[in-house]
Amino acid sequence: MPSSYQSPMRQDQDAAAGSKSQTVNVSDQNATVADVLAGKGGEVFSIKPNETLGTAVQELRDRRIGALVVTDDAGALVGILSERDIVRKLADTPGQTLPQQVGDVMTKDVQTCGSSAPLVGVLKQMTEGRFRHMPVVTDGQLVGMVTIGDVIQHRLTQLEHEALHLKQLIIG
Repeated sequence: MPSSYQSPMRQDQDAAAGSKSQTVNVSDQNATVADVLAGKGGEVFSIKPNETLGTAVQELRDRRIGALVVTDDAGALVGILSERDIVRKLADTPGQTLPQQVGDVMTKDVQTCGSSAPLVGVLKQMTEGRFRHMPVVTDGQLVGMVTIGDVIQHRLTQLEHEALHLKQLIIG
């Protein structure tokens, strides 16, 4: 042991010297979808089912995104169209894909989450379902979209803050 080290004494009350609770050590489990949306905003880009894949491809390119939420005239979620959906259709109908309607190609069985959903659960659901975009629906209303990249970026930011905090505790 270095000569500067002193093991804690029973009468020591310094909480910083003791072990942290599991809740503190795994704080990422407390993060929610709302935390991600607070940082990125709740803007959702959508398209109607009767629009063409050509229009969808232009939207994806111009907005530099990987998926569009498909909504009806009332704004209700009816599907999601991802780059992967378009690529599959391109492979099935080469040279005939772009004039097709979004509603014929979109994923209709959309998995969603609420804004209070824990990020750990959302990440697990996305990984197991092998998809990267998840619409956020709260009280029946579409309030945002989270991507697997958003979730990872949020966790990386948390880790940076935790590392900085630990460094300050050690140095300061």
